[in-house]
Amino acid sequence: MTAVTTPKKEKFIVPIGPQHPALKEPGHFEFAVDGEVVTDATVRLGYVHRGIEKGAENRNWTQNLYLVERICGICSHIHALTYALGVEALAEVEAPPRAQAIRVLVAELERVHSHLLWFGIAAHEAGFDTLFMYSWRDRETIMDILEALTGNRVNYSANLLGGVKFDVTDAQRAIILEGINFLEERTHHYLNVATSDGMFLQRTRGIGVTRLQDAQRLGIVGPTARASGVMRDVRVDAPYAAYDAFPINIVIETSGDLEARFVVRLKELFESFRLIREILDNLPPGDLQVKRFPRRIKPGEVISRVEAPRGEVFYYIRSNGSEQPDRVKVRTPTLCNMASVLSLSIGHHLADVPMLLVGIDPCFSCNDRGVVVCSSEGSHDQWTWERLRQYGIEYYAKKV
Repeated sequence: MTAVTTPKKEKFIVPIGPQHPALKEPGHFEFAVDGEVVTDATVRLGYVHRGIEKGAENRNWTQNLYLVERICGICSHIHALTYALGVEALAEVEAPPRAQAIRVLVAELERVHSHLLWFGIAAHEAGFDTLFMYSWRDRETIMDILEALTGNRVNYSANLLGGVKFDVTDAQRAIILEGINFLEERTHHYLNVATSDGMFLQRTRGIGVTRLQDAQRLGIVGPTARASGVMRDVRVDAPYAAYDAFPINIVIETSGDLEARFVVRLKELFESFRLIREILDNLPPGDLQVKRFPRRIKPGEVISRVEAPRGEVFYYIRSNGSEQPDRVKVRTPTLCNMASVLSLSIGHHLADVPMLLVGIDPCFSCNDRGVVVCSSEGSHDQWTWERLRQYGIEYYAKKV
């Protein structure tokens, strides 16, 4: 008599990272899958540690302005702005209104650049490479504007302690208005694609749903939280720089899925366009910087937070009365949103994982890395991120 044995179900651990083309900074994910369904997910962070916070303790207050600007190549202005606002609060110095308005102007230009960059990456992960190329082509418009305004395309170096470095001329104003008029028209097209294209909606509608209660429990921030109905935006909750004079309207969606995250970010572009026009039409007169900023700052501590394109950036700064900070602590929005990726992945198909990851607009650096799939028979199969991405595209193509 021959014993009948039940074949074991295959269960794989799919590691992604730490170096990976789809990750803008190094991070290591492990997704346990039962068949095609994710049953568990873990993440290990810390690969991008560069000692910037410790390095800040060995530089003076002004030198750190340029150091923190290099924390992120996409949100460079936001980091410098958050640091400058914190140090100015410690020194009890306030930048002139014209400087504050220019700071907000650059911040909103940077938000447009960041959201378009994310939109292209998300389209690529969904298999819409034409949309990726169009959006990145259009993004060059905002990059050219930032270069014309500040002289730089990545680290704009717009801030000083107590003000900004440059003014906005009439010629620059005309370039900015022409650029955002073009981008506004293109954004209408992108919003139409993201909300009406059947193939695109197959990858986003009803995928990765985060309810309001879960978003609040997980502490999600930024557009990812607002796509779940969380009424939270630092520009409104605690206006800084010139946001009290130039207020924004919060963009909210309630469905909490990937489609809602696309809609929130694209609609936020319209709000940025409106705000940029309003600032250019009502730029306050006056100086660009204070007459004198102290080299030594009296002992004390302060928190400074602003709304970056991905969500709240938080700085803790402490002074011991010297020319250098005693402590600088930085918390970026990706850390807050990362837990949602792990939570959302469980129960979803492996094919949805690339879109779930990109849905929070993670801030990771890019390097290639193979993915090894281990079967229960002991065989090993190497997957690249491109193969995983293609798997997702083919999986949904079969469902049409």
